[in-house]
Amino acid sequence: RRAARLCCLAQDCENPEYIKLVRALCEEGGVHLIMVDSREQLGEWCGLCKLDMDGNATKVVACSCAVVTEFGEDTQALNVLLDYLKKQQA
Repeated sequence: RRAARLCCLAQDCENPEYIKLVRALCEEGGVHLIMVDSREQLGEWCGLCKLDMDGNATKVVACSCAVVTEFGEDTQALNVLLDYLKKQQA
């Protein structure tokens, strides 16, 4: 389908073959790739956790890779992300 716009890959992924595959697919499809420090951080970003009363993440499920297919509405945060991605390509 080639619907991916952005791919986030955890640096601490335990399977080096999986990392090579994801990198190759992103390169082949022209998909931006962002490396995330940990699988737990990526899981939290994806909402794979519960929030306590203070809004802190608990019971975070680790995630090695996540793909964004639609950026949603045009916001300042999206513009910051797109600027970052442009700088990475240069």
